[in-house]
Amino acid sequence: MDIPRLHPDTVEAVKQRVDIVDVISEHVVLRKRGKDFTGLCPFHDDKSPSFSVSPGKQFYYCFSCGAGGNAIKFLMEIGKQSFADVVLELARRYQVPVKTLEPAQRQELQRQLSLREQLYEVLALTAKFYEHALHQTDGHAALTYLTEQRQLNQETIQQFQLGYAPAGWQTLYGYLIEQKRFPVELVEQAGLIVPRSEGRGYYDRFRDRLMIPIHDLQGRVIGFGGRALGNEQPKYLNSPETELFDKGKTLFALDKARAAIAKLDRAVVVEGYFDVIALHAVGITNAVAALGTALSAVQVRQLLRYTESKQIVFNFDADAAGTKATERAIGEVADLAYQGEVQLRILNLPQGKDPDEFLKTHTAAEYQTLLDQAPLWLDWQILQLLAEADLNQADQFQQSSQAIVKLLGNLPNATLRTHYIHRCAELLSQGDARLTLRIEEDLRTQVRGQRWHGRSQKWQRPGDRTLLEESEAQLLRLYLHLPDYRALIKASLEERDLDFSLSHHRTLWQQILNLEQTETAVDLVSRLQDYDAELTESTAAQHQLAAVQPLFQLDEKSQRDLLRAPLVVRTAIASMERVMCEKRRRHFLDLWKQTDDNLTSDLAQYYQQQIYAETQRIEELDRQQRQVTFEDLAQIPWIGEFQEALGLSQP
Repeated sequence: MDIPRLHPDTVEAVKQRVDIVDVISEHVVLRKRGKDFTGLCPFHDDKSPSFSVSPGKQFYYCFSCGAGGNAIKFLMEIGKQSFADVVLELARRYQVPVKTLEPAQRQELQRQLSLREQLYEVLALTAKFYEHALHQTDGHAALTYLTEQRQLNQETIQQFQLGYAPAGWQTLYGYLIEQKRFPVELVEQAGLIVPRSEGRGYYDRFRDRLMIPIHDLQGRVIGFGGRALGNEQPKYLNSPETELFDKGKTLFALDKARAAIAKLDRAVVVEGYFDVIALHAVGITNAVAALGTALSAVQVRQLLRYTESKQIVFNFDADAAGTKATERAIGEVADLAYQGEVQLRILNLPQGKDPDEFLKTHTAAEYQTLLDQAPLWLDWQILQLLAEADLNQADQFQQSSQAIVKLLGNLPNATLRTHYIHRCAELLSQGDARLTLRIEEDLRTQVRGQRWHGRSQKWQRPGDRTLLEESEAQLLRLYLHLPDYRALIKASLEERDLDFSLSHHRTLWQQILNLEQTETAVDLVSRLQDYDAELTESTAAQHQLAAVQPLFQLDEKSQRDLLRAPLVVRTAIASMERVMCEKRRRHFLDLWKQTDDNLTSDLAQYYQQQIYAETQRIEELDRQQRQVTFEDLAQIPWIGEFQEALGLSQP
């Protein structure tokens, strides 16, 4: 049924009741600044806090992308929801009575709204029932388990609302349906009872289990995790998917941890309920856990809302199963980690212990120290690759080095790649200094091949050469004539891992680098012309000299390029990278066409992912090329006068 039109009184009441800081802080890490709050804008790739929230005006605004509005507009944009859906959601949250313009439809709307509210009520009452049962005679074994084996005090037991599901087949059924008169269909929708296979009646889903309530961000119970006290399988049983509970999008204890995550600027993800509970019990309250499934990118993005530095630490068990869980979780967020969108670290506790076990014999301070020293995910991955390899065996050495090349080939930052190539060469050489140098060079060559498969001329098209000729010439000309921009050009080439593709440009660039190594404050134009005069009179040398000679003189167009140097550098670099992306895309497309999906599905999927990644990057570069900012224009001397004449100059 379509949602009927809401009465203006309802909309206005929601606007009056809603707290914009409360709403937005669930999606953005907000810092108090004077009367307002600031944070990173969720609507664009914000590098520094440009997003402002005013509790006084109940309004948000991004000074970078221009997004702005009230709490309703924010939720519409962030969740891609309709106006009516957001107002209804906020009405439920702030307990605002809902009226519609069509009285005949009001009863049906109230029924729809009340379903979720009734589910919340059933689950809250069930949590209380389980808490009460824990302290009865039947719950003695469960309470003893918590206090003796888990060493939890009453305060922690109460904080997490831990309870006990009695062993009877219909104990909860009798309480909710026969005593409290809830409809059986509602209790089934809450995931608490299961219909019998023969179709006669229901039985309790959780029986003779230690019960752990799962809460949403507002602290409302949305499901349960039940731990078997005997040998019953599964050891842990979660609520099924319901109207309220989606375990793939829920993190255990995030409602209790989010404030600490924001304050400490770090989130800790562990494997189990009791790992989280043990950490919170000793004051490490920025810990959460996934709910029996592999940690997903959706869950990681939830955590990133609360940490400005984007630091997340995975502390899974150090046994074989825990290592596999860590590998799976890294796989889910590897793309984010490679791009620097998450600062991912991995903590393995000594002797293969989980946090709960570790804290029984160690202090919170000792755990915190290990947390602070946790290695970056890539370091952990490299050490895992080498841990069980016998590097003295040729086949294992080859397998290890190839796996390392694959890891490093995905790093987008050239400086970081250089660091890891050197580090991995040291590890592979096992301390042999001479061997380290040779392995380092081999790794560098292989990583470059892994990263730049499309560099081959085979994948170049005629139009590519024209674009490269112009872009490379512009950069070299600026480098020769504008010393102040040489550092920018070098940094831009290194950041994108680009070099000069055309042989005459590559030769000139090498001459420049050679001169800068041997001479300081060098006049490149005059010195290079002298250098070129000394070249052998071979035909090849003459052709090379003739091709770069125009770069030493300035005509009217090239003088204009000097006046808008930052814009020219950015455009030329983007054009060079675009050609490389196009070549790589053609290369992977050709490989994909030659692959038999039925025989090598993983390889075909890898090629498809590479094609998609290159396409996305090309589209991003094209968008950048179309954008000319005020900062770009301000670099052109005559633009200021032009802007003032038109009244366009910025204040």
